[in-house]
Amino acid sequence: MEFLYSLFSFFYQFGDAFAFLVLSACGLAVIFGMMGVINLAHGEFILCGAYVSTSATHMGVPLPIAIALGSLAAGIAGMIVEVVVIRPLYKRPLDTIVATWGISMIVTQGTLIVLGTTMAGSGTPFGSFSVGDYSYSIYRIVLMVMALVTLAALWLMFTKTRFGILARATIQVPHVAEALGVNTNLIYSLTFGLGAALAGLAGGLYAPTMTLVPTMGAAFMVEAFVTVVVGGADIFLGTAPAAVVLGFIKASLTSWQGQLAGQIGMLIAVIIVIRILPRGISGKILKERA
Repeated sequence: MEFLYSLFSFFYQFGDAFAFLVLSACGLAVIFGMMGVINLAHGEFILCGAYVSTSATHMGVPLPIAIALGSLAAGIAGMIVEVVVIRPLYKRPLDTIVATWGISMIVTQGTLIVLGTTMAGSGTPFGSFSVGDYSYSIYRIVLMVMALVTLAALWLMFTKTRFGILARATIQVPHVAEALGVNTNLIYSLTFGLGAALAGLAGGLYAPTMTLVPTMGAAFMVEAFVTVVVGGADIFLGTAPAAVVLGFIKASLTSWQGQLAGQIGMLIAVIIVIRILPRGISGKILKERA
């Protein structure tokens, strides 16, 4: 029986790590993987989602609606950033690094000045359950389900809808799409806004589990970039498998030697993958299909 308890604990940790990696990385994978924009302000869109959703819950808004409002706010902010800052830099992709880093600094320091060093959280909902001697949060199970729902929704959006077809066409061959009458500027703006909204969704979902501070986006940034680098450009062939691999590594080492070992193991995995698969998991898969 003790073995079953330990096995459940491992799979719970694996599911928790997988959910965190997927929800953290989906928005970055859309913006970086599809658009080629290295968005160093990804953590600040997560911050936006977390602060807006928490503020909404403090005003009595139900948590699911509050999370949706946080995601919407981040998406609108992302579209504004795309139009004002990113659009003039599409032909200078390296400059987007400096621009989004500047946005990150402005937002972080602005939040600190305007809202202070911390914001009161809303508390983790749904309580907990026990297996053996250990207690587990039910809300973490909800996050695991939301990670799978998000991946499924993105797959349907980019493969079964008109927007998904236009987005893929615009990003792959923009001059042809424009010649066929597609409003490429609008598609770029909506795609960037979608990536920002996904970041806001991650912030809103994890806000009840974290201390809200202006620098909280950094907790997501490293693991999001690690997941995208390991997975490669394709969000479905890359991000999801990378989250499985990295989640397994993190859960294994965390249960063995603690959280620090899990983080170190993930970084070592990135170094190995970059050496063996420079274009990530999806790059290898797509090359074999070609």
